[in-house]
Amino acid sequence: MKLSSFADYAVVLMSAAARHCGGTRMNATTLSAETGIPLPTAQKLVSRLSAAGLLESTRGTGGGVRLSRPPAAISLADVVEAVEGPIALTACADTGAHDCILETDCRIKPHMNIASAAMRSALAGVSIASLSREPA
Repeated sequence: MKLSSFADYAVVLMSAAARHCGGTRMNATTLSAETGIPLPTAQKLVSRLSAAGLLESTRGTGGGVRLSRPPAAISLADVVEAVEGPIALTACADTGAHDCILETDCRIKPHMNIASAAMRSALAGVSIASLSREPA
């Protein structure tokens, strides 16, 4: 499994925000400059991550964004799901209608739900705090 560029950028942006945790508020412009993420993408990410409750936004003088909770309480799964939706290895592992012609007789689908849950669990075990630390 490979993260989309958008999800990858979201992780990079959240890691940068975690490095400033407890400090001054940032905005999409400063996050873009610090991370190299293009400004329009950083703006979209700030909006999505705020809507998902991972970033807290304040308007006006001294405004900007900051993490809504400590970096250790935000997982990689939280960030990926905020921008990509539920973690599912296949379309049929997600809820809702699907257009797979094999779905009615598929014997793999129940196993893919288990695999998707395992993937989500693995991502949930990685905190943004751990990703924002300098490598040893």
